[in-house]
Amino acid sequence: MSQQVVVITGALAGIGRATALAFADEGAQVVVSGRREEAGSALAEELRNRGAEAEFVRADVRRDEEMRNLIDVAVQRFGHVDVVVNNAGTEGRPGPLTDQTDESVAEVFDANVLGTIFGMKHALRVMLPRGKGSIVNVSSLLGHRGMGGVSIYTASKHAVEGLTKAGALEAAGSGVRVNAVAPGPVETDMMNRVVGSDAAAKSAFISAVPLQRAGTPEEIAQAIVFLGSEKSSYVTGAVLDADGGFGAR
Repeated sequence: MSQQVVVITGALAGIGRATALAFADEGAQVVVSGRREEAGSALAEELRNRGAEAEFVRADVRRDEEMRNLIDVAVQRFGHVDVVVNNAGTEGRPGPLTDQTDESVAEVFDANVLGTIFGMKHALRVMLPRGKGSIVNVSSLLGHRGMGGVSIYTASKHAVEGLTKAGALEAAGSGVRVNAVAPGPVETDMMNRVVGSDAAAKSAFISAVPLQRAGTPEEIAQAIVFLGSEKSSYVTGAVLDADGGFGAR
């Protein structure tokens, strides 16, 4: 794992932040991205204080040229890219399908789907010529299940898993692997926004998890680190559930 070069989108909070810290602790050189300059610079400094070489690059995953620049800066700084984690995303505005608008649909699909497409596109652009690399997309248990009230988010994560499998087949034989992690309920601001402030609703949501608890960002980060490492060298086109057993039902 030592001296891997890792690029992480949506790295400034939750799973993305935990993933940046986890890769840094494994000795990786880390490029973190997001849209908030101050928070990004602070995270890069925190990573350096932990002994990692780290850079922050502001990037909006919905913009092709900004994603191109993100990957190019990583290559210029560290010489190559080994792992790209496409984590940036949004839950949008939960609610029934009848309440959705073109704006609410675009908000989710642009971040979750278009962002993943551009992340994969530019990762493959630099990985394929090297014949080496690992792309890890962050999906959700709703990437292969349904849930009312979050239909647009659910559809977007189904798309992420389809992109993962198609991308893996396109890259098969090149030395580049493409996989996804599908978290279940995780203690993040996103989950709290989806469930709301009602303690009873949150408790009911968590009680559906066989392990009877929400996961932590750090636990999901370890699954991502595994898929980014040579320990998963024979794994591609896979979706790794990290959902407390939710998918076993």
